[in-house]
Amino acid sequence: MKRNRFTEIGLDRLIRLAWLEKVSTLTLAGNDKKNIKAILQEDLQSTFRSNRTDVRGSLDKTITILMKIWCNSPITLESLREEGLELLKRIPKTEHTAVHWGMVAAVYPFWSSVATQVGRLLKLQGLAAALQVQRRIREQYGERETVSRRGRYVLRSYLDWGLLQETDKKGIYTTGATLAVNDLRLIVWMVEAFLRSRDGGSFPLNDILESPSFFPFRIKRIHAESLVHASSHLDIIRHGLDGELVLLK
Repeated sequence: MKRNRFTEIGLDRLIRLAWLEKVSTLTLAGNDKKNIKAILQEDLQSTFRSNRTDVRGSLDKTITILMKIWCNSPITLESLREEGLELLKRIPKTEHTAVHWGMVAAVYPFWSSVATQVGRLLKLQGLAAALQVQRRIREQYGERETVSRRGRYVLRSYLDWGLLQETDKKGIYTTGATLAVNDLRLIVWMVEAFLRSRDGGSFPLNDILESPSFFPFRIKRIHAESLVHASSHLDIIRHGLDGELVLLK
């Protein structure tokens, strides 16, 4: 099977929201990649301080992931990254989480795959068990221990972001913060990020806005016309009486 960002997992570290905010802020301030890496190595060093060489390696691997999201994203995601950074400059900081979420999902679709399973479980039963999430993810990515382990990293990241909460039972999570998304430009950008996290195809607009992969967000309904007028990257195909499929141009 051809390996690409849709089939690879990639995420093998805890990704803290504060770290992504730091990288994007440094990028927006005009720092070059070398400076950003040096600043991150200095600022995050205490988090990974250890005599074990594998822990020191974790710092470098974490920085690589952080920079791939906001500095070294794939060329196909360059316009999404640039528009995401512009959004971070314009929207309130309370809405930054949605931008970071969308960019991580686009660069590392595994993030979105885990979120889809979490969102489905939360909708069905109000709780999400780590073991259930990991079992469903292994069905998609293969019966490997690395799949379960990296799924745990993603779940821990959701906890760090405040988007999941631990219950009194170990490995059982409930909904954390629910964030409203009402800004049209942000909604349009999130729709594109969703499509960029999928390998081809088109999706009904309502299915995107209500996707379990966006479980922490309450996204305002918009008309397809508003979507395509606000984006040069999206198009719609009508089917049936009221069906509207969104796709990348």
